[in-house]
Amino acid sequence: MRTVIQRVSHASVTIDSKVKSSIGTGLLVLVGIGDDDTREDIDWLVRKIAAMRIFDDSEGVMNLSVTDVGGEVLVVSQFTLMASCRKGNRPSYIKAAAPGFSIPMYEMFCESMSDAIGKPVATGEFGADMKVELLNDGPVTIVLDSKNR
Repeated sequence: MRTVIQRVSHASVTIDSKVKSSIGTGLLVLVGIGDDDTREDIDWLVRKIAAMRIFDDSEGVMNLSVTDVGGEVLVVSQFTLMASCRKGNRPSYIKAAAPGFSIPMYEMFCESMSDAIGKPVATGEFGADMKVELLNDGPVTIVLDSKNR
């Protein structure tokens, strides 16, 4: 499972010209699910993301987590994170999980993240053509792959 975590001042997901979800200060988490991912991958990533100290304290040092600052989280599924670009110029998505597997995994990820931060998470819509807007704060962008623990 791969994630791209961005510290944001605000972020939103629009589908068919309608805003589905939006957040203020917090994290935009893009999630790619592979066909070999497990519950342990979810648990590790959620713990890591919820506790990641990437928000400034009163001294201006990145020393606080999203929960410490009362931030929000927007989780968006993104199968293209599983792309392999080893051969040629067209990415291969063979490692991305099929919807029958990835939808329940995405839902588990969102539920676990909600439990970890103590509030509901905002979401995209699995498989939809989404327009994601964000104001990256910092910029702070971190990539985590559960296979590289």
